[in-house]
Amino acid sequence: MGILTLKGASVSHGETPVLRAIDLDVAEGEFVVLLGFSGTGKTTLINLLAGLQAPTSGEATFRGAPITGPGPERGVIFQSYSLMPWLTVSGNVRLAVESVFPDLPRAEVDARTAHYVGMVGLSHAAARRPAELSGGMRQRVNVARALAMRPEVLLLDEPLSALDALTRANLADEIERIWAAERQTCVLITNDVDEAIVLADRIIALRPDGTLGDAFEVDIPRPRERGAMNHHEGFKRLRAEVTRYLMDLGIEAKAEATRSLPNVTPIHGVPAAQKAATEGLLDERFLTFSQLHKVYPTPKGPLTVVEDFDLRMDRGEFISLIGHSGCGKSTVLTMAAGLNEISKGAIKLDGRHVMGADPERAVVFQSPSLFPWLTAKENVAVGVDRVYPCASRAERQEVVEYYLERVGLGSAMDKPAAELSNGMRQRVGIARAFALSPKLLLLDEPFGMLDSLTRWELQEVLMEVWAATRVTAICVTHDVDEAILLADRVVMMTNGPQATIGKVVDVDLPRPRSRKALLAHPAYYAYRQEVLDFLEEYEHGATPKPKAELEDAA
Repeated sequence: MGILTLKGASVSHGETPVLRAIDLDVAEGEFVVLLGFSGTGKTTLINLLAGLQAPTSGEATFRGAPITGPGPERGVIFQSYSLMPWLTVSGNVRLAVESVFPDLPRAEVDARTAHYVGMVGLSHAAARRPAELSGGMRQRVNVARALAMRPEVLLLDEPLSALDALTRANLADEIERIWAAERQTCVLITNDVDEAIVLADRIIALRPDGTLGDAFEVDIPRPRERGAMNHHEGFKRLRAEVTRYLMDLGIEAKAEATRSLPNVTPIHGVPAAQKAATEGLLDERFLTFSQLHKVYPTPKGPLTVVEDFDLRMDRGEFISLIGHSGCGKSTVLTMAAGLNEISKGAIKLDGRHVMGADPERAVVFQSPSLFPWLTAKENVAVGVDRVYPCASRAERQEVVEYYLERVGLGSAMDKPAAELSNGMRQRVGIARAFALSPKLLLLDEPFGMLDSLTRWELQEVLMEVWAATRVTAICVTHDVDEAILLADRVVMMTNGPQATIGKVVDVDLPRPRSRKALLAHPAYYAYRQEVLDFLEEYEHGATPKPKAELEDAA
């Protein structure tokens, strides 16, 4: 028997089952990762192990004894960190030590506090309060506080999901380093496949019905350096295997296509979306960014955020824009949308200067900003009614319903937005953008707030609808795999301020694309490495290369 076990553990909320007959045995010193997505009961499972919730049936045990409540031998790190805002970093960690070891001499409390603050790399910030820390630093305090209680088991409930990609990767590496040093038993819940493989001895999938799925042994030698993993055949094989399993297990909603579009023309002149060819539009240099600058006034003088951004796009091209946080990706996108004034240079779409917002340039943001009191259909219709004033009411409704079906919402189009899940709301946002028949589609991290499985599903939806329309598109993302999956070219930006284009990679992979097919393609990991190498070069604020060395983005 392992140190931590669940035997036939089930949890129900009223008549609704959340977990069903869970059998789990965690060995002492083992690092187990439970890979689950929204609605699979993963937080409930962690609560059972932590003693914060009792099973409706079955049992949970620690070292053979029933778990009847929380205890210091089981340290828990949640997604949100509840730090005492009036205490310093050291003060927050000290509080945990004193609560578990009230009789410890003061000198030993001081030493233990300093040790764990140093272990998570925060010695330089020991006297700062939470308000003075970044999100990643606050989560490090949370980790230090849990470790300082010297638990035998560390339970981590998606502790990194609220962090940006770079901070998340760095803190995951830190957790593995600490685990290797302390050899505590760890149970981590995550929705990130790469994170699971880098950290785990064993990965167990959680099914959507609340049962445990297949288990995957991770026999890749430690330490597992992320850059090296991209060349490791065992990593690639396991990554593809786990991804395929999860997609087959969880992606059930498929885009529907029972309707066809009416032959109506929007007011900005783009013909109906179903036409294979478009008359009257430029084919080459359809969208141009020329010497684009964005300068903000500050008390210390002008701050140039984006400098000399030059890019040419042909009609129907899909570009991914990637770079570290603060590099100006979204600034470029909002200038293209006409939502942010251009300081210097120009953006031309179909031969005309971009000036102000216009439905010919549709934007999908991270949050779709729906009217909560309107149905999905009514939210899409708001834009369609404006863009197709010459079409009949029936024709406009056909446009609305066509795109809602294409994104898999045929049976939910009459539901109010307030009753839709985050993933369903984002589907409405995508449908709304395509329904405008825009000349240019702009996507600003459209899936950034969603769990991995929902993100994968909506990427497939986006690619399918884009393949039908071939609208010119730019997607801002921080996700390397998403950038390659979607794009004809990946445009990488140097760090800000004065951010510009650092490198452009042409993605010559067959379309239509699917995540499963790409993971098996022999060239995929070479493209991935190119992007990862660039991001690593600029990870620590490296100075951009001289302009003469930059690749021609034209």
